[in-house]
Amino acid sequence: QVQLVESGGGSVQAGGSLRLSCTASASSTNMAWFRQIPGREREGVAHIARNDSPLYSDSVRGRFTISRDYFKDTLYLQMNSLTPDDTAMYYCAAAKYVDRPLSPGEYTYWGQGTQVTVSA
Repeated sequence: QVQLVESGGGSVQAGGSLRLSCTASASSTNMAWFRQIPGREREGVAHIARNDSPLYSDSVRGRFTISRDYFKDTLYLQMNSLTPDDTAMYYCAAAKYVDRPLSPGEYTYWGQGTQVTVSA
């Protein structure tokens, strides 16, 4: 069992930045960030695994950076050039094996989420 706790969400104006953190109770091979707007499906944002290149969704590539501190078992998401379309609840997730890194169904463990709100 892996427990995940996100932090770092908040409200920011368009063009601003936020850094999300996710602390894990144990190490997992694959970790990712997802986001969800009420009434819509959860969307994969970014994925990272040891010895693998980070993977990003088209909507955030070039603006968001996923990173991981393996010593601290902490996942990060640096979000720059935020727009109102980035407003969502952001979740971190972990799994031992994934075939589709940005598919929510691949992940076993989830955090409780942290809200990001971007105003125009």
